[in-house]
Amino acid sequence: MDQCTAVTVFSAPRHLAIIPEFAEPSYVLCELGEHGNGDHARCLSDDGVKGGAVWFRWTDDGWTKIVALPWCTGVDSRGDACTLFADHSPEHSWDVTDPTREAMMRQYAKEHPHLFPEGDPD
Repeated sequence: MDQCTAVTVFSAPRHLAIIPEFAEPSYVLCELGEHGNGDHARCLSDDGVKGGAVWFRWTDDGWTKIVALPWCTGVDSRGDACTLFADHSPEHSWDVTDPTREAMMRQYAKEHPHLFPEGDPD
């Protein structure tokens, strides 16, 4: 499943703007797979959050929230944990493909095949 293409500007509240990576407004992309409910999410930080991370949540109609959420407990067949929050929808992180990243990796593999000894990165 392709990654959701929702993008918005994240402007940190004053108490978070003292953290260097949040000092300036920035664009954030939804990390979830394509979904129809318009409830988007981006992980901001997992530093200091026991068992979870701080997420920026937003909707297409302008609602925003910063919230600490526990990690999803899903594990794939290789033993890799899902990198999304608990009760996310619809797919686990390993099922979500960033089409831009995939296109870039294919181009890198063509230009630098020695970096991809097992062939195409897909």
